[in-house]
Amino acid sequence: MINPYLPLEAEVVERIQETPSIVTLRLRLTDPDARHRFYCAPGQFNMLYLYGVGEVPISIKSGPQSFLDQTLLLDHTIRAVGRVTRALVKLEPGAKLGVRGPYGRGWPLNQAQGKDVHIITGGLGCAPAVSVVHELMRQRSRYGRISVVQGVKHADDLIWRDQYEHWAKQPDTQVLLAADQANASWRWHTGMVTGLLDQLHLDTERSLAMLCGPEPMMRASAERLIELGLRPEQIWLSMERNMQCAIGHCGHCQFGAAFVCKDGPVFNYPAVRELLGTRGF
Repeated sequence: MINPYLPLEAEVVERIQETPSIVTLRLRLTDPDARHRFYCAPGQFNMLYLYGVGEVPISIKSGPQSFLDQTLLLDHTIRAVGRVTRALVKLEPGAKLGVRGPYGRGWPLNQAQGKDVHIITGGLGCAPAVSVVHELMRQRSRYGRISVVQGVKHADDLIWRDQYEHWAKQPDTQVLLAADQANASWRWHTGMVTGLLDQLHLDTERSLAMLCGPEPMMRASAERLIELGLRPEQIWLSMERNMQCAIGHCGHCQFGAAFVCKDGPVFNYPAVRELLGTRGF
């Protein structure tokens, strides 16, 4: 078992500049034994530790990895917003950093088998959703119809366009994109992501929705899905909080009676419905 308190050393294998402020770091654990024992599921996160600077929680963008995969490359997409993230995005291939994890509860893929799955995301924090789409595509025959709905504030904020276009070509897969502010090259919906939900092919008896993004967007999307016929328990949200220890000790990510780091970050909507939008939570 990997020690949850100690970071493992990892090396930057590749640095991908997604936008001027967003970078994807592709990492490999340097210890072959650690690579053999490591496992992560879609929706989980790692704590990335930069020596002498600090550590931050970052969602794992790559698909599921396990001890069966000795290559084990972990993708983390990072936006430069604070001291640690600004330092992380400057790392070049060959640089070393620490990785603690993986932590948290991921997406309910067992419950999703045999069902239609609707992935709805907003903003730039869509890495948890991308990881689950990778898994759905990898095990395509286990799931029904797949919808991927992504909204951004500005058209220039949409990263991984080629990936969305690839998914749109897959069988029984619907991709819907929205931008609050379009530009001359934007050919998709202009407006809020919730404006796309009426276009979903919803079989309300056999559907499961997975939401990720800003809390107002998730709350509005969840309530609209309920209006369209989904039951609250068919909706799952990936929450984001100030996670500092990742093991439920420090209390920074307390969310009602739960801790996002160990009880989430993925929650069933009824468990958090009354807390969303409540000041102090």
